[in-house]
Amino acid sequence: MSREYEEMQVEKWVNLEDVAEHLSISQDTVRTWIKEGKLPVYRAGKRYKFKISEVDEWVRQGKISESSGKNEGTKND
Repeated sequence: MSREYEEMQVEKWVNLEDVAEHLSISQDTVRTWIKEGKLPVYRAGKRYKFKISEVDEWVRQGKISESSGKNEGTKND
C-alpha cells in the first residue's frame, strides 16, 4: 500500500460496548453520559456509534472528570 492510501484510511466506528471497555467503565455509565450530552456520539438508526479518537480527545480535554462521579457537589456548565 502506498503511504497516501494509508493516510486516507477511515477510522472504524465502534459501538457502546467497545467504548465502555475502552474507558473501563460500565455500559450504563456510557448511556448516562450520552443522555446528558457529555460524550461525543453519533446515531445510526437506533444504535450509538463512536470514533475512539474523539472519545480519547474528550478524555484528554478533561471532560471525563466533569462527567464522572455522582457525588460531585457542583456542575461545570
